[in-house]
Amino acid sequence: MESVAIVTLVLAGLIIAAAALGLIRVIGHLMAVVKTLDALIGGVDVIVAQTDPVPASVEAVNSMLAPVREFAEGI
Repeated sequence: MESVAIVTLVLAGLIIAAAALGLIRVIGHLMAVVKTLDALIGGVDVIVAQTDPVPASVEAVNSMLAPVREFAEGI
């Protein structure tokens, strides 16, 4: 095999190795993003759970304020 062919194969191998290394780094960054998004989704679930009883509380407060509303309308 000619030396030019060997140099071409070595350079092609180096380029492929560099591309593979770059893709492996991208995979690592994407895995870190997935972990961050999982933590964020967990936080959002907590917020949803904490704000879930708000409509029931609002209805309870509105029912307790019915006499006040009737008094205010009577003035």
